Amino acid sequence: MNLKTSNQRRTDALRRAYTVMEVLVAVAVVGVVFVTLYLGMLQGFAIVKTGRENLRATQILEEKMEVIRLYTWPQINTAGFIPQSFTNYFYPEGTQNTLGTAYIGTMTLGPSGFTEAYSNDLQLVTVTVNWQSGNLQRTRTMYTYVSQYGLHDYIY
Repeated sequence: MNLKTSNQRRTDALRRAYTVMEVLVAVAVVGVVFVTLYLGMLQGFAIVKTGRENLRATQILEEKMEVIRLYTWPQINTAGFIPQSFTNYFYPEGTQNTLGTAYIGTMTLGPSGFTEAYSNDLQLVTVTVNWQSGNLQRTRTMYTYVSQYGLHDYIY
């Protein structure tokens, strides 16, 4: 039979307990882990938001480029036929309060910049979209050429 005095029991209990320094180190490690996870999640959400905004800007640019393909050469050369500025939203089907980010765009038509004989039959179309993302001003641009004798002759 092994009997321990109360003094021996107390020293055994003290040996099994954590010191203040061990507890502080553990709390610091757990704190660093949680802060790192939190910042990682915030950064992930910011990257997803930026990706969505960039995708919406690209969709708007492609939409404007596709509309240009539908116009005839006389329509393209008619002053004021193609609006030079436009506004679109991140969520255009929403209500007045939930439209989301505003994309302000411009569409310009100008000389192609070529010096060949067919240069008068070409025009350069530039579509630019600007929007505010947090504190940053973002811009995306697409260019294309429109020809008087374009693809319409090749459609069956």
